[in-house]
Amino acid sequence: MANEVLWLVLMIVNFVGILIFYRYLGRTGLYIWVAMAAIIANIQVVKTVELFGFVATLGNIVYGTTFLVTDILSENYGKKEARKAVIVGFMSLITMTILMQLAIMFKPDISDFSQDALKTIFSFMPRIVLASLIAYWLSQLHDIWAYHFWKNKFPQFKFLWMRNNFSTMVSQLIDSVVFCFIAFWGVFEIKVFWSILWTTYIFKWIVAAADTPFLYLAKIMHDKGKINELVSTDK
Repeated sequence: MANEVLWLVLMIVNFVGILIFYRYLGRTGLYIWVAMAAIIANIQVVKTVELFGFVATLGNIVYGTTFLVTDILSENYGKKEARKAVIVGFMSLITMTILMQLAIMFKPDISDFSQDALKTIFSFMPRIVLASLIAYWLSQLHDIWAYHFWKNKFPQFKFLWMRNNFSTMVSQLIDSVVFCFIAFWGVFEIKVFWSILWTTYIFKWIVAAADTPFLYLAKIMHDKGKINELVSTDK
C-alpha cells in the first residue's frame, strides 16, 4: 500500500480513536489520548518517509491530534481543563524518556534480540524529547490562548471551525519551527532539513484542517449528553 494511502488511513484512525475515547471515557479518555500521542509521536518521528514526493517524518498525525484534543477540552470544558491535558502530555514525555534511558543501560542477556533496536530509537530520544517538550509547551499554550482569544474577543468569528483553525494553524507553525531546529539541525543535510521542516508543517496543517468535522462531532456528542464521564462532574 502506498505511503500516501497509509497516511490518510492513519489520520482517520486517529480521529475516530479520539472520538471513541471521548465517547466512552469522557475527559479522562482525552487525557489518556494525549499521553499516548505524546509518546507515540516521539517514537514515530525518528522514521523518515516519502510522502507526495517530499521527505517527511512520521508522528505528524499522532502529534497533531493533541491539538484537536485541547480544542475539544477548550470548547466543552474551558481553558483550565485544556491546560491539564498539556501538563499530562508534558509529564508523559519526561517519564518515558527517563524510563527508557534507564532500560537501555541494562546489560542485555545473550538471548536478547532487542537491545540494538532500542538503542537506535531511544539513544536519540533525549534530543527529540527536549525539542518536543519545548515545542509542545509553547505551541499548546499558544493554541489554548488563541482558541479562547478568537472565541471571546472576536464574537464575529463565532463559527467553531474558525477558532479551531485560526488557533491551531499558527500553533502548528510554532511547533514545527521550534521542534525541527532543536531536534534535527546538524543531523540532516540542509536540503533535507528544510524539506522536513516545511513538510512537517504542511502535513500538520492538513491534519488541523481535516480534524474540524471531528471537533463538531465531539461538541454534538457533548451537547446531547452522549459522553460517559468516568469522573462525576456533580458537586
